[in-house]
Amino acid sequence: MTVTWDNEELTIGGTATLIGDPPNIMIGSAVGLSFMDFIQNMTLVSVVIFIVVQGVLVALYGSKLKTTPELQDKVMRLNAKSQIADKALLKKCLGVIFFTITLFTLHGALGLETATAALTGAGLLLLLTYTRNEAMIAKVLSKVEWLAIFFFAGLFVLVGALVETGVIKAMAAEALALTNGKVPMTAMLILWMSAIASAFIDNIPFVATLIPLIQDMGQMGLSNLEPMWWSLALGACLGGNGTLIGASANVVVASLAAQHGKQISFIGFMKVAFPVMILTIIMANIYIWIWHL
Repeated sequence: MTVTWDNEELTIGGTATLIGDPPNIMIGSAVGLSFMDFIQNMTLVSVVIFIVVQGVLVALYGSKLKTTPELQDKVMRLNAKSQIADKALLKKCLGVIFFTITLFTLHGALGLETATAALTGAGLLLLLTYTRNEAMIAKVLSKVEWLAIFFFAGLFVLVGALVETGVIKAMAAEALALTNGKVPMTAMLILWMSAIASAFIDNIPFVATLIPLIQDMGQMGLSNLEPMWWSLALGACLGGNGTLIGASANVVVASLAAQHGKQISFIGFMKVAFPVMILTIIMANIYIWIWHL
């Protein structure tokens, strides 16, 4: 039962910053929203949602979160320092992480793209840890998520084709007709549509499609697009909590649970997670309505 609790904390936390979840990175890069823009507009509501969800899950599972003195003693005897194989490398990595986070924080003021900040950190770490060891290089390259990289490449080609053929513009026109072009109604539509869709399909392709759709809405006369971006970010990130396949974190946690003898079914997960997700979207709805509309 603790698996669901941990998973909810993880995915809600990712909503808070530009680099916390892929949809946020995509939205920030497409629109020009900075790291600090996300901190100012997403962190507070994420913290409030986190606290409320934690309270709900404690109420549901608090009495079941029990252990034994033997297991507690086993955990207390673990030595974290023994897991550090290379202290010099650890210090270099921590320094580069601090430098990269600083770049993310200041990239708007410095006129840098978020990709530039990330690649600068990666390039610096490569220089600091330079090696001619071919086996080590091959090992590092094998850890790169090549499938994800090519997935994104193909995805953006597909979305670009939809934009060029006018499909996205037609969808934007239908959405505006449905809401009569009213900003509050359009923001709510995007929030709830992205949340429900993200619960049952991966949120990355959905966000990739919605970004040009919202941009087309602006070209059609929608006066204020800012609430749309925050609605999309909140809906896509929080909506993924609704089902087992809604976010990659859910699948990973279920896999880890299965390895330890705890099977989590799709329906079993959804019975708990979907109502909690709806609660978080209601909270996000209130936040958007009060602060951005």
